[in-house]
Amino acid sequence: MNLTDDLLPAAWYWSGLLALAVLLSRAARNAPWRRLTQPSFLNAWLGAIVGLSVLWTIRAGIQPGLAFHLLGGTVCTLMFGPHLALLAVSLVAVVAAFAGSIEPWSLPLNILLMGGVPIAVSLGVLRAAERWLPSHFFVYIFAVAFFGAALSMAATGLAASALLASSGAYPFDYLRSDYLPWFLLMSWAEAFTSGALITVLVVYRPQWVATFDDTRYLAGK
Repeated sequence: MNLTDDLLPAAWYWSGLLALAVLLSRAARNAPWRRLTQPSFLNAWLGAIVGLSVLWTIRAGIQPGLAFHLLGGTVCTLMFGPHLALLAVSLVAVVAAFAGSIEPWSLPLNILLMGGVPIAVSLGVLRAAERWLPSHFFVYIFAVAFFGAALSMAATGLAASALLASSGAYPFDYLRSDYLPWFLLMSWAEAFTSGALITVLVVYRPQWVATFDDTRYLAGK
């Protein structure tokens, strides 16, 4: 994560820019903008952007492009849905770029890795749980929020490693031994943080969690 401007061949950065442009245009077209007209929900969305901006500046690294920090992609996805979540994470990355934590040319690829991957994985876990698991509060908390966050962090590590190895930036053996294992530890931290936040939100501010339905998960339980 936190790729630098000179780590990959130029073609990778152009490809990332094109892919991100397509995803952002789709998100802008399909985002539930009407929900942001509700002051409470708008404040939650803006607050999440501020919180993640701070979170993304707290990081540790071992080599250029090999940094670690919590992502928050699962929380954003469950709170706002995938489209608003992607737009929020993109704004967070822009703030991080202005703060010097992300280099400008690598911004699109970093958004795809640290935003697109966890959002896609979290959405996939949510859809799988809705289809194959019982509609229960604890299923939402543990399977969707907790396990989904852990899986999203692990998937981000795998995606980053695959990108760095296939581009020739780092040997895969080095990434497998000195980079990927740290994502297992980060996965637990991401899972605990996301699970705890979503638990508090669905108890005290369920209207801020767009993917949580009282009728589905609580009624008659």
